[in-house]
Amino acid sequence: MKLFLSTDFEGTSGIVAWEQIIEGQPEYAQGRLLLTREVNAVINGAQEAGASEFVVNDAHHFMRNLHPQELAGEATLISGRHKPLYMMEGLDSSFAGVCFVSYHGSIGAERAVLCHTYSPAAIWEVRLNGQIVGEAGVNALVAAHYGVPIILVSGDDVTVQEAEIVAPAAEKVVVKHSLGRFAAAHLHPTRACELLRAGAQRAVERLARGERLEAPSFRLPVQLEVTFLVADMAEMVCSVRGVERTGARTVCLSGDNLLDIYRQFVAVVVLARALADR
Repeated sequence: MKLFLSTDFEGTSGIVAWEQIIEGQPEYAQGRLLLTREVNAVINGAQEAGASEFVVNDAHHFMRNLHPQELAGEATLISGRHKPLYMMEGLDSSFAGVCFVSYHGSIGAERAVLCHTYSPAAIWEVRLNGQIVGEAGVNALVAAHYGVPIILVSGDDVTVQEAEIVAPAAEKVVVKHSLGRFAAAHLHPTRACELLRAGAQRAVERLARGERLEAPSFRLPVQLEVTFLVADMAEMVCSVRGVERTGARTVCLSGDNLLDIYRQFVAVVVLARALADR
């Protein structure tokens, strides 16, 4: 059994500040250690239940937060920026399940630690078929395209609640409770890892028993609406084929091919972020 892990960072127990998760910052080494332990807890729990192959996509910021030699399960690591499928690079139909590890809430959440949706410097809101979604919701498009179920989601309580839209049957592991954008009540890291290990074990056992865990499904044609911080960003991304401007700051991506929609979204994010950086 082969599993795909898309790993973010903000949803790790103990993390509440950008300084803990950005390379070069003084607290980054501690944050990286906490993240690695949570990723390994998921791998170890899945191994105990019979999973034998793991591909980990390091999907946060510069995407080189995990040391390959420190990963459990002799996992394959995908790292580095500008991957064609970004947070979902490496997934295909050969996988039995997807795990979203250390994910965070959407930019529109009322109370979610370090919340954003792909780019806090560019994106104000994302709606998928009319519903506000975070990164789990957007990334579920790729899982749906390949027909692979999302079997585990971990992060704060808001992340887990938001993931119900696309992965209602997944094992949900809450490792902290958000108090605001820069504050949370955390489980002790050891306890968080125990819960992650147990959650991953349950998820794989359910697969092994033949329990039907459905891949995400969406009403077609899918409509992915992206609202930016400023109108200039919406204007710039209209150069991407298939992008329709529907408001001063809003564009819409629509169609039946979920992978194409996701690829368009990645292109839109990269272009808008480039404008934000200037």
